[in-house]
Amino acid sequence: MQIELADDRSIYLQIAEKIEDSILQQALEEEAQVPSTNQLAALYRINPATAGKGINILVDEGILYKKRGIGMFVATGARRQIREKRRLSFNESFIRPLLAEARRLGIGPAEICRMIENRTEGDDK
Repeated sequence: MQIELADDRSIYLQIAEKIEDSILQQALEEEAQVPSTNQLAALYRINPATAGKGINILVDEGILYKKRGIGMFVATGARRQIREKRRLSFNESFIRPLLAEARRLGIGPAEICRMIENRTEGDDK
């Protein structure tokens, strides 16, 4: 699991997101063990408490669970749960603002769909 840490967001949030990404991409399967807090801290030269905070977010959400004395593992259903969470976030962060701007510009749903359909693969600039 490769994590490139950026300066614009809290490190613990980036760690949680990258673990989620690994689960979505099936690099971490359900019931697989995730890197420990100490492994993450050593790998990225961060405080173990920071790494632990990122992992604890996922534990609190039921995406990871702890096997006492062994470590943290990906929960059954985690991939589905992450997808649903991110779909809701996508709707709030992208779709709602898109529709609000489209209304201000007088663009209807059919035209928005045509715009999306006319985009070519890889044309996301």
